[in-house]
This record gives sequence, C-alpha cells and structure tokens, in this order.
Amino acid sequence: MIKYETIKQYNEMFNNQTLHPLISLVDLNKSNRLPRSKFTLNFYAIVIKETRCGDIRYGNKYYDYDEGSMVFFAPNQIVISEPEGELHQPYGIALIFHPDLIKGTNLGKQIHEYSFFSYQSNEALHLSANEKEIVNHCFENVATEIGQNIDRHSKKLIVANLELLLKYCSRFYDRQFITRENANSGIIEQFESLLNEYVFGEKLKTEGLPSVAYFADELNLSANYFGDLIKKETGKSALEFIHLKLLDIAKEKILDTTKSVSEIAYELGFKYPQHFTRLFKQKVGISPNEYRGLN
Repeated sequence: MIKYETIKQYNEMFNNQTLHPLISLVDLNKSNRLPRSKFTLNFYAIVIKETRCGDIRYGNKYYDYDEGSMVFFAPNQIVISEPEGELHQPYGIALIFHPDLIKGTNLGKQIHEYSFFSYQSNEALHLSANEKEIVNHCFENVATEIGQNIDRHSKKLIVANLELLLKYCSRFYDRQFITRENANSGIIEQFESLLNEYVFGEKLKTEGLPSVAYFADELNLSANYFGDLIKKETGKSALEFIHLKLLDIAKEKILDTTKSVSEIAYELGFKYPQHFTRLFKQKVGISPNEYRGLN
C-alpha cells in the first residue's frame, strides 16, 4: 500500500511542483500512467474528476466518477483503485491540504462538521455547470494564494478560501439531497422497515440497542451520509428517530404493572436501567414510574 505522508510526496507522484509544504492544487493530468493501487493519505483531499476513468473503492464501496463528480477524502482512510495493478491515466484536479494547515483556526475546530469527508460510493457530489464554475473559482483563489510569497497573511487567506469552498460544498450537497428526494424517500421507508424489524424481532434482545451504523450498513450507505439524509428528510437525527421508536414501545410496556422499570429497560436493549430512565425523562418530561402512575 502506498502511503502519501507529505504534500511534496503526492506532488512528485503526479509531476507537480510543490509551492507550499502544507497545501497544493494538483493537476492530475500531468501524471504518467501509474499502476492502480491501494493507498492512504496523511492529509485531506478534495478531487474533481473530469472524466470517467475507472472505479475507486473506498471503505469497500465504489465511487462512480461521472464528469464533474467531486469526492472528499479524510486523512488515514484507505482508498483502493480497482482492479489493482492495472494501468490508468487519471484526469482532474485534486486540492490537498495537511491538517497542520488548519490547526488553531476556526476551520480546524469545525472540520468534523463537514461530514462528506467520510461519505462513500454513490454519495459523491455531482456538480451542475454553475456549481462547477463556483468550485473552480474557489480553487483558483486558493491557487493564487499558494503562488504568492508566504507571509503573515498567507495562512489566514488560504484557510478562509478553503472554508468558503467547503461551505459551498455543503450547500451543493443540500441541493443534491433535494433533487434526489424521490430516491431518498425510498431509503426512509427502508429505514423504518428495518427499524421495526429490529425492535419487534429478536435483535433487540440479542444485539442490544440499535446503532445508526447498523442501519447505514444495511442500506449500503456511510454512517455520515445516512445520518445527514435522515436529518434533512425528517428534521430529526437518525439516533433521535431510533430513540423515539424505542420510547413508543416503552410507553406501552410501562403500562404493564407486572414488570419493573428495570425489566423493561433490559427488554429494550439497555445495559443499564438508569440510562433508560434518563432518556425517558429527557424525552417525555417525567420518569417511567411517574408515567406509570399518571396512566
């Protein structure tokens, strides 16, 4: 597996000059034909692929590179080009930046909020012509700053332009969620069906509380993309959705006075009854015992 430790190493692989040690705009068209391989990056990468040039497997899923597709990679995530060992010529632009560049900045504190760095497969961002123009403009602004002599303003201006780019990408992903509303509604229905199957079947007793990652995996989506989709479609987080379903069942069970609150908590998959009591009070406003007394 190739591990790209530094910006310079990545630039050299693709025959690009290194103008700044922590950030680079890499023209992938300059590369020689390279063997496809498994690789990992020690930095963030934002890639626009201009043509379909093969499939990249990322987290065991596939990226389908259409014209103008935009994909995001976070540090230390393994990427596999398929089929391994075959030669190919990549086309497009990669904006790569090291985590050290954004350390101590607002972007450094908020980078985790840009959850698309952990998206997979068919979750790539497909840009319209206007959106691609905006992204290219952001890339050009970054390239201009990289090309300047480094001074005390360089870091602030580069990071500001990076932040602007990521905010636009968030906006474009919101648009993509809306334009794929019909497809998304099918995912919501499947999620509800899987959730019902989980809580009314044996899994609740054998596997414990259902996790967001479980349903994302069942639907062949990354946990972050799945969570964002549910939030945008329903106004609730996926975890909230799961908790509300459990609390609906809990309310029914609490009315059965032959069972203690602790027994009900265990039946619902909670390891500790106090966790169930805390969640119930937080969401319903009163404790399980108070709910039982009132009803």
